[in-house]
Order: sequence, then C-alpha cells, then structure tokens
Amino acid sequence: MCETNKKNIFADRTIILTPMSANRHLDPHCRAILQEYEDNLPRFREVEAQVRDTLRRTLQDAGLAVAAIESRVKGYDSLAGKLELKGHKYKSLANLTDILGLRVITFYIDDVDKVASAVERLFTIDWENSVDKRKIHEIDSFGYLSLHYICSIPDFPYRFEIQMRTLLQHAWANMDHDTGYKSGVEIPKRYLRNMSRLAGMLELVDDEFSKIRIELTDYRRRVQALVRSGNLDEVPIDGDTFRSYMDLDPFAQLNKRIASMNQAEIQDVSLMPYLSVFKSIGLKTLGDIDRMIKDFSEGAYQIACYQIGLTDLDIISSSIGPQDLCIAYILKNGGGKAGIKHMFDLLNGESGNNDMMAEMLLEQSKDLPFMNKQG
Repeated sequence: MCETNKKNIFADRTIILTPMSANRHLDPHCRAILQEYEDNLPRFREVEAQVRDTLRRTLQDAGLAVAAIESRVKGYDSLAGKLELKGHKYKSLANLTDILGLRVITFYIDDVDKVASAVERLFTIDWENSVDKRKIHEIDSFGYLSLHYICSIPDFPYRFEIQMRTLLQHAWANMDHDTGYKSGVEIPKRYLRNMSRLAGMLELVDDEFSKIRIELTDYRRRVQALVRSGNLDEVPIDGDTFRSYMDLDPFAQLNKRIASMNQAEIQDVSLMPYLSVFKSIGLKTLGDIDRMIKDFSEGAYQIACYQIGLTDLDIISSSIGPQDLCIAYILKNGGGKAGIKHMFDLLNGESGNNDMMAEMLLEQSKDLPFMNKQG
C-alpha cells in the first residue's frame, strides 16, 4: 500500500496519515486529538487571517509601524511529533495553545509594550499561561526575550499565542536556531563565548536604538516649543527644525504680495529643498532665515516684478518667495552668477540651463533698486 494513502481506523473515524505521522507511536487518545485538529483546521485558518488582519489594521490606525506580523497554523506532522513526546499532558486539543501562533516584530524595544497594549484591548488574555520572557536575566537569553500572550476570542473554543519581540531579537533567535546554540549539541566553549558576546552587543544596540529615538522625540518637542515661542536664534537649521519652521508659513506674506501683481493663485509645494540652499549661503539658525526675510523681501519682490510683472501668469509656486529671497541675498552679498548657479544646482541638479538662468538673473537684477541701495 502506498504510504501517502495509508489509513488508520479508530472509534469509527478515519484519519488520513502523512508519511511521517504514519510512523508515529501515538495512542488512541493522541490520535483523537489529531482528528479534532483535522476537523477544525479550516476554522483555524479563518481565525489566523482574522486575527492577523485585525492586528495589522489596529496598529496602522494607531500609527505604530512594525517590521512584520507573522502567523502560522501548526502543521500536522509537527503536532503529531509533539503529541508523541508529551501527548499525555493534554486532555483535548483545547489544551494546546500553540496550534495557531502569531508574531509581531517591532523595530524598537518600547514598541513591544505598545503592541502588547493593543493585543490586550483586542483579545482576552490568559494571564496564567502568558509569559514575559523579557524578565529572564541569563547572559545568553537575548534571543528569547519575547513577550508571549495566550489569547482567545469569542465563538472560537481554542486559544492561540501571540509573540512580541524586536527585530534584533528575532534576527538573533533565527541565527541562534541555525547555529544550534540551544540545540543541546555540545559546542566548544570558545564558540559559546563568542555567541554570548554577540548577544550582548545586539542587546546593547537594541537599547541604544530606543534611547536615541526617545532623545530625538524630546529634541523635536523642544524645537517645536522654541519655534512657537519665537526664540529662533536658539534653533539651529536642520531637517526637523526647518520642517517645524515651515509650519509657521514664514514666506506667506511675501508670496501673497508677489501673487497680487497678477491676482495669481499660489500653488503650495514642498520647500524642504531650500534647506540645503539656506545652509549653503551661510545661514546657521532659524533666526538667520527670519532676518533674511525681513531684510531681503523688498529685493525679492523687485526680482519677482521683473520676472512676472508683465506676464499674464495666474498661478505661481509657493517656492517663488524663498527662491527670490535667496537670489537677492546672494547678489547683495557678492555671490554673483556663481552663487545663483550653485543655488539652482542644489535645487534642480547640475545642468547647463542653470548657468544660463544665473546669467540672465544677474543681468536683469543689476539695475534693480535694492542692488543700488546702500547698506
């Protein structure tokens, strides 16, 4: 008889045995559990998809980014092997809590607790059988520091497990599994020592990533407070501070003045590319940008008048204000054609057109009133 078609009759029920499970030494009780598993397998897979999708949607709605959400329903042979070893421990399939398992892999240590909080709100937790392995303090425990919740949902009689761990913990656990570190096979001490050192390094990196994120969050909050309070001279120019400054719409008044020439509509675009321009012309703080707006808005307006004053342009970009401010600043401070070209190179990438535009702007601007104004 072909092994894949081999059958076993027990209690008037037919169990289709796979080649591996056919060779298992299972008593009638364990075979009954296997049959119950087979009967409910479609429902396990339905619940797997339901729980996974609910978790993903909830975390997305909370704005919590995770590295991955994994899930699996235990395979037939895996369950048969487990029952062969310790089937006497289980009265029925309901006593096994790992038939359905999910794992949420986070980027940061502190996000594990945030995921746990979401899981607690979504599902009923069996606290007696749940385990926080993060409380383990052995030197080689890094890859095993997951938080394990045993969960249940209404209308499904079987519990399931959700593991939560960081990406580095997950990577270590996989490497650890591949190397056989915890397999029970005797490994030379020098290799065990190196593995323990590596685990310690990864644990330190995990901690430091979370600390850096917390510190950056605190920094951004302080910057936002300084920007709102108007203490701009205390705020250095960088990506975070410039983004907070843009929230104040500092070029709005100049753009509206320019737009009024043609009663034009202002089309909003990202002004983040001007961060590199402001830094390249020597501005150090948001206060420097604020003073540039105050001191060079008239020059920027005169440049814009020359550019669009005699046109019928009815839509202008919100970048026209900062662009003409930078041109006025560069020209007034002796940057000349080379300075304007460098600005366009930063904004648009290097091109021969940038040289022609710089030449044209230099020629157009030389007789404007702001260029001849003293001081």
